[in-house]
Amino acid sequence: MDIANLKQTAKAMVAHGKGILAADESSRTIQKRFDIIGLTSNPQTNLNYRKMLFTTPGVEEFLSGVILYDETIRQEIDGVAVPKYLANKGIIPGIKVDKGAVDLPNFPGEKITEGLDGLGGRLKEYASMGAKFAKWRAVITIGEGIPNTCIESNAESLARYAALCQEANLVPIVEPEVLMDADNTLEVCREVTSQTLRVVFDRLKAHKVILEGVILKPNMIISGKKCFKQAGSKEIAKATVETFLEVVPKEVPGVVFLSGGQTPEEATINLYEINLIPNSPWQLSYSYGRALQGEALEVWAGKEENMAMAQKTFSQRAKKVSLARQGKSS
Repeated sequence: MDIANLKQTAKAMVAHGKGILAADESSRTIQKRFDIIGLTSNPQTNLNYRKMLFTTPGVEEFLSGVILYDETIRQEIDGVAVPKYLANKGIIPGIKVDKGAVDLPNFPGEKITEGLDGLGGRLKEYASMGAKFAKWRAVITIGEGIPNTCIESNAESLARYAALCQEANLVPIVEPEVLMDADNTLEVCREVTSQTLRVVFDRLKAHKVILEGVILKPNMIISGKKCFKQAGSKEIAKATVETFLEVVPKEVPGVVFLSGGQTPEEATINLYEINLIPNSPWQLSYSYGRALQGEALEVWAGKEENMAMAQKTFSQRAKKVSLARQGKSS
């Protein structure tokens, strides 16, 4: 384990003014995205879409890294392997390594993320292909009587994954996502998020994970989509930063928020308000998927003649989010 290199990479992943693009949609998920524009997912179409994003002129000004899917990391752009293409632009390539969430036996409504079997070997392969970091997502569902066992189960998996990553000299992005799909208030989200992060960091420490070589990818503290009272951006920012100050160790170099179903504008404004709060011990950045890509996807619509306009749309959103990450309004 090269601890110095892990720390250096983690810091570069949260470089000033930059964030991480989550372009790691599974085959099933990217088809859901393509359904919006009436497109059928296949390896070439998926690559065409991601090529549109990755080749956007100047996007490296706003992106420190990109999370890839297994299919994508094995593909090429203009004859160059995707990880090398990104690295040549100064963008750090990473890889999603979990196998997705499934029902947790005996606990209805709760999920557990799979993918630990054989993970050590897969991480070594990805590292040999140029990946510098990895990502593992765990989902925590809020509902009647839940979450329950899923917090501890997923925290243990996240810790084991993180330890294996660092052993392979990959920085682990640890992503415990409290979903915003229910009717819970902001206060309930705060309680569940706090509990989740406490357990996650407890397990990370138990597995001797080097926190200076970890990036946290959490949800913001936000009202459930179905809640009758939706918290405003200032309230979201205050609750988020206060909660993290209570439970996230200062050794962690950075927090890259997920957008979690927020609209691009909501995710941008909330990040802006979070970064207006002074004296945070971490870099407070972003690792957005749909909130960065969604507008460009609809403009692109699978058509070559739309590429320039789609890239312009993508660049404009990336710039807005970059400014928000610096506490600057666009």
